[in-house]
Amino acid sequence: MRLGLALGYWGRGPSADHVPLAQEAERLGYDSVWTAESWGSDAFTPLTWIAARTSRIKLGTAVAQMAARSPTTTAMHALTLDHLSGGRAMLGLGLSGPQVVEGWYGRPFPSSPLTATREYVDVVRQVLRREAPVALDGRYHPLPYDGPDGTGTGKALKSITHPLRAGLPVLLGAEGPKNIAQTARIADGWLPLYWSPSRTEVYEASLTDAPEGFLIAPMARARVCDDVAEGLLPVKAMLGFYIGGMGHARRNFHADLMARMGYEEEARRIQRLFLDGRREEAVLAVPDAFADEISLVGPRERIAERLESWRKGPVTDLLVLAPDPHTLRVLAELNS
Repeated sequence: MRLGLALGYWGRGPSADHVPLAQEAERLGYDSVWTAESWGSDAFTPLTWIAARTSRIKLGTAVAQMAARSPTTTAMHALTLDHLSGGRAMLGLGLSGPQVVEGWYGRPFPSSPLTATREYVDVVRQVLRREAPVALDGRYHPLPYDGPDGTGTGKALKSITHPLRAGLPVLLGAEGPKNIAQTARIADGWLPLYWSPSRTEVYEASLTDAPEGFLIAPMARARVCDDVAEGLLPVKAMLGFYIGGMGHARRNFHADLMARMGYEEEARRIQRLFLDGRREEAVLAVPDAFADEISLVGPRERIAERLESWRKGPVTDLLVLAPDPHTLRVLAELNS
């Protein structure tokens, strides 16, 4: 099981720690570093900044939002970063949810998410292979565009720039069972939002068609500390925000996933509290047991024991959300 460093997205502004953390992760032998985006900083620019200050570590988006860019634009970002970094780019994509897609990007959330995702990946793959002009008779991403409001003069084009790697890895952030199953068929890897090494059966059926070499790269917040309860607070804060605030009361993929993992009543309670404006109560309502099983928190000996359960399962890459170099070093030592 390889280790990766997950930096997430910015808050109010850029973090001065991100480049030093990425450099320390590279020195410690971490395989990859990952950035994200929501409705603020983008995922690609920070990776370019990190690429210029590192030499070996792979550079991944976890995730770049599909609604933010046309698939050809995303492919342009990926092939450009791949060239500038000497072949270190990994493209992680995600649909996001209706609130963000419609509220921030100003476009309709697809009525058929599976079709939209499949078309998007198809176009990205065509650009990277550069075998022929990109063309797709698609419902969501037709190329050339031939809609009734078009000019009818669109022309299928092939990238001017030759991609460095036709097989640049494409991973998908998927949560629903059908979406995960499709990911196993069309992508090089999967980026689970929550992963519990004690509940791998939740995903087993969806991963039946995963080919050899398929990447499973979940994120897990990690912190070496004496007080487990105190160390879990950032995990609970993250869960409270995602389950309560990252989606509508009627359609929240994160809450649905928590429910499938055995915490349906708790997930709905967190949603209600958050949407009622009782955010602190929503965070406190996150069960310690759930926060604990999807993270690595506590003294070194406890983390060592729990890390073994991650290593024994199908996870190929553990993407660590770790705010301090000490935790990164401990995990590198324990995983060696």
